[in-house]
Amino acid sequence: MLTIDPKDIATQKLYGLMVSTVGPRPIAFASTVNAEGKPNLAPFSFFNMMSANPPILVFSPVLKISDKSSKHTLQNVEQNKEVVINVVNYDIVQQMSLASTAYAEGVNEFEKAGLTMQDAEMVKPFRVKESPVQFECKVTQIVTLGEEGGAGHLVCCEVLKMHIADEVLDENNKIDQFKLDQVSRMGGNLYSRANKGIFEIPKPISSMGMGVDALPESIRKSSILTGNDLGKLGTLEAAPEEKEVEEFLSENKLKEYVSESSLEKIHAIAQEYLKKEEVLNAWKILLAKSKN
Repeated sequence: MLTIDPKDIATQKLYGLMVSTVGPRPIAFASTVNAEGKPNLAPFSFFNMMSANPPILVFSPVLKISDKSSKHTLQNVEQNKEVVINVVNYDIVQQMSLASTAYAEGVNEFEKAGLTMQDAEMVKPFRVKESPVQFECKVTQIVTLGEEGGAGHLVCCEVLKMHIADEVLDENNKIDQFKLDQVSRMGGNLYSRANKGIFEIPKPISSMGMGVDALPESIRKSSILTGNDLGKLGTLEAAPEEKEVEEFLSENKLKEYVSESSLEKIHAIAQEYLKKEEVLNAWKILLAKSKN
């Protein structure tokens, strides 16, 4: 058996070991606003329910290990003491992952992830309309666990109002766990889907995804591509160049096929590429159609 003293290994390695063993962890998709009222949206897997009376949720943004900097979410709740915690299900998991990109302060992650801002009733931060369950909360306490990189800050949130989509309720107004279809976080790039098992989403940390808001309108408003599909497309830093698209069509003898096929048919083919995680090829065939 491997035995480890936390003081003897690097924080990054300890972090990796802990998140790979303490899980699967639920995800708090936290919506906040800064002092100027600009929205921020970010996921946190250090999250759980801690009390029912009063109803308390707790999530923990950690300081960045490399430079001890704090996340925008932590800065916002320190200033405004309000947050909306949105539940993440499989239908929005790719968009949630895209929202975890370290965009600059002031960038609207709702727009980057292609999610809809919905007014809350009791707090300033927006709800994620696509989320099946949303908790409007006031922040009652922030507990600082340390000052070094990797240190957590427990954000204690009292639930003021809870919103539940009709689609996940049964005939008795209880939540149907199968319809809810929640996802949870594991170590590395791994997630777990209720009753479906483990799947992978590459973490958007090595590049700055362009975001769903940067997609051409014909793609963004597709009747075929889902929010998760758009989220995958938005992870690329930039769309392929025209030369790359032409080479792709030539190599696969697709030029005539793309020209003669309907937009819906091409979008369906792109969706198949996305299911195989061939994001670049999906982009190429989508752009090929948009140039016809």
